[in-house]
Amino acid sequence: MIYLLRHGLDDERFIGGWSNVHLTTTGIKQVRDTIEFMKTHRITFKRIYSSDILRAKETARLVSNAYGIPIKWESRLRELDKGLMTGLHKRQAERKFKEYNKTLSIEERYPEGESLLDLYKRQKEVLEWILSMDETLIVTHRGPINMYYNYITGQEPTTDKTQFGVTHASLHELDPKQKVMKKIYDPKEKEYE
Repeated sequence: MIYLLRHGLDDERFIGGWSNVHLTTTGIKQVRDTIEFMKTHRITFKRIYSSDILRAKETARLVSNAYGIPIKWESRLRELDKGLMTGLHKRQAERKFKEYNKTLSIEERYPEGESLLDLYKRQKEVLEWILSMDETLIVTHRGPINMYYNYITGQEPTTDKTQFGVTHASLHELDPKQKVMKKIYDPKEKEYE
């Protein structure tokens, strides 16, 4: 079985993408709750691959410490590249890139970045690599996980980020033989201070 884990909550006042923003205290608690769920439900894996973006790396390190499994960093697991907007405070981005305040279509690229269609094509190739594995945990971002759901279910990508319920520190199970994917844990049900 393959497990896909979205990183915990980071500081959402900033544009994400390839930005290196730390997990928040809540994000760390979310990841720890997901680890507790995995341990309680005897979820095991032999390897961990993680996006090399900071919030994913911090998430992967928490899992690695709990399981005693080393991490392999994989840049192909990165989120959508938001180009010049990456890491900007959202208010600053609104002022600097007024034309991007609207919802972009799946074909429109961020300035010097990717479009959702670019992300879909990139992650489609990554998913073929993931499907060749078993007993693996993949730590990544909402965008890639959404793209895997699109590909597995045969749906075209959309701008609806919430379509598959890929919330912070949510855990998803992917059967590489049956090519079936489902969410199995979501820490959003818990109250965090």
